[in-house]
Amino acid sequence: MTFKEQKRIQYLRPFMVVIAAIIMSLNIKIMVRNGGLYPGGATGLTILTQAILQKFFNIEISYTFVNVFWNALPVYIGFKYIGKNFTLFSLFMILLNSVLVDMIPKYTLTSDILLISVFGGMLNGLAISLCLMVDTTTGGTDFISIFLSSRYNVDGFNLVLGLNAVILITAGVLFGWDKALYSIIFQYVSTQTIHLLYRNYAQVTLFIISNKVDEISEMIHAITQHGATIIRGEGSYKNDERKMIYSVINESSEKAIVSNILAIDPKAFVNCVRTKEIRGHFNQMPKD
Repeated sequence: MTFKEQKRIQYLRPFMVVIAAIIMSLNIKIMVRNGGLYPGGATGLTILTQAILQKFFNIEISYTFVNVFWNALPVYIGFKYIGKNFTLFSLFMILLNSVLVDMIPKYTLTSDILLISVFGGMLNGLAISLCLMVDTTTGGTDFISIFLSSRYNVDGFNLVLGLNAVILITAGVLFGWDKALYSIIFQYVSTQTIHLLYRNYAQVTLFIISNKVDEISEMIHAITQHGATIIRGEGSYKNDERKMIYSVINESSEKAIVSNILAIDPKAFVNCVRTKEIRGHFNQMPKD
């Protein structure tokens, strides 16, 4: 990510968080509530807690109170280990979304639970993607996943998957398996929407053949903080010695990197390959 892109994110953060909070709160009130669905993470845990308290104890507690309760520990982890600005904007998202859910009146757009599952999942994925694009999160397990991946290089996906499974199983046992199964469709569509809109998690492998390998390697490190390996080879046509740079970067930096490579050496040959998996240390840009 370039310096200009980082500055742009700082300016867009408040605006994008407000838009994401409005979309998510409307989705919860118009889609999720009407369909009786249970989204993943802290949102699903909050809705499930409210449903249990209301059905078995006849107690109604505001969405804001329950959501803040379940996010208290993740927010603490965010402040202590991830970054203050990142956590503050995430907390702003959590609070604004929660208050709006309590304020927005209930409205039935459709009673078709399949339509609710599909389009509700799309809206949920859109809201999460808008937050991720400006280095913010909707809270809950996102904090824990980021903490585990950045501090211990552990994939937090299994933790999120396990929590979502517990939520769905509990909802299925207590409130019926049809809603739990439709919730799986909701979560699947939401995940696919995030994968489509947010590509910062993906990596690209660069193979660059150039006569200016030192300048290009320094530029890659300056922009992405990622190193490079210089491989010496031989051209098959003239049998002359050639040098190739091998480096792995975040997909979000690809366009800027390739533009800078061609500015340094217009004759450079650049091959960008989508990277499926990386094992070993891969430096991630800090959230603040």
